[in-house]
Amino acid sequence: MKLIILVCFLLMAGAGLYSFINIVSAADGEKIFNKCKACHSFEKNKLGPHLQGIVGRQVGSVEGYKYSKALINRQILIWTEDNLRAWLTKPKSFIPKTKMVFPGLKKEEDITALIEYLKDK
Repeated sequence: MKLIILVCFLLMAGAGLYSFINIVSAADGEKIFNKCKACHSFEKNKLGPHLQGIVGRQVGSVEGYKYSKALINRQILIWTEDNLRAWLTKPKSFIPKTKMVFPGLKKEEDITALIEYLKDK
């Protein structure tokens, strides 16, 4: 009986820690977005397209932005969390011949935090 109580306690504690990590990740995403600000904003197109509403948006669909042929050819894709994760890890591997020069983020926790931040924009 004590073992069952201990297991339940550990499961509940783990779930609480997971929620805490997600909250911290979303807050950290704003700091990580600073790496993107040179080319992207949420209000208007800059060197790259605006990122407002990117999660769930069709790839290569921002009006008024001139995309590379590589992205235009992938417009069947949606910017899901999984696709954003692949893109943010290494853009040129996810969509070869893209004109985006950013090499990608190295830390998994940075990618998660940035995606959490983007989901709110």
